Amino acid sequence: MCSLAARLYLIACALMLAWAILAASEGSMALVLPLVASAPVGILLLLVLPDGAGMFCLSIVLGALVNALVVGWCARALRRGHTPETAA
Repeated sequence: MCSLAARLYLIACALMLAWAILAASEGSMALVLPLVASAPVGILLLLVLPDGAGMFCLSIVLGALVNALVVGWCARALRRGHTPETAA
């Protein structure tokens, strides 16, 4: 089950990507925002995958999914909490 924080992150990334695709024109820097939002995995995938608009979108989507997993894991860890062991 995906946490609320991870879902909100994925929605934000999807909205940024949709806005960037619609706002992108020749010489526009709009596509940088979703790439930065999916960093570091999105940037690494962009360097590894072949060139093309489809691969650019794929790197952002996969980067956002990996980051959402990390956000969800962190949210679960914070919600669970940790009480320090008392020394005997």
